[in-house]
Amino acid sequence: MSSGTDHHHETDPRSPEVRTEALEDLLVEKGIIDRTRVEALIERFENDLGPMVGARLVAKAWLSPEFRRRLLDDADEVLAAEDIEGAEIEHIEIKANEPGVHNVVVCTLCSCYPWALLGLPPNWYKSPEYRARVVREPRKVLEEMGLSLDTDAEVRVWDSSSETRFLVLPEQPEGTDHLDLEELASLVSRDSMIGVAKAQKP
Repeated sequence: MSSGTDHHHETDPRSPEVRTEALEDLLVEKGIIDRTRVEALIERFENDLGPMVGARLVAKAWLSPEFRRRLLDDADEVLAAEDIEGAEIEHIEIKANEPGVHNVVVCTLCSCYPWALLGLPPNWYKSPEYRARVVREPRKVLEEMGLSLDTDAEVRVWDSSSETRFLVLPEQPEGTDHLDLEELASLVSRDSMIGVAKAQKP
């Protein structure tokens, strides 16, 4: 499985995905929009604007042990105090990676996902393949997506639902203690907060 692979699992012509694609095709055909600009905007939201809300939370947790404790104890309270609100974050739980423990998030029933913290969900997250396999063979799936874990590391899989959504707090990369919040946040990707990647090194 590749994190960059599209999985077209929606075949119902009434589904939002199919209707959205049809509308986009029509607007492009009429010359009203430029598909390249639409794709660039979506990519920017997926990889830059959206995930930065969650990335700043992670960076603050790296900088402040007290903030980290509060975030792990009651993320909902922290989000309210930080004035963070939006779609799909009615109840959030944060799961921290640490030496010997790696967390990864899935939604086996559909594609529950904290939009307001991570931006748009990646296509692979919504695919039946990821949703089924990461529960049965998480280590193998992660390796196929480019993340190799130590053989003795425990992999914990968290199944999101409409009641509870999860965000992974990745481990802070070594040698980054001197960085400020924005510099640290730039090391945190959407995929690392789902648990299929680690935070980047500077």
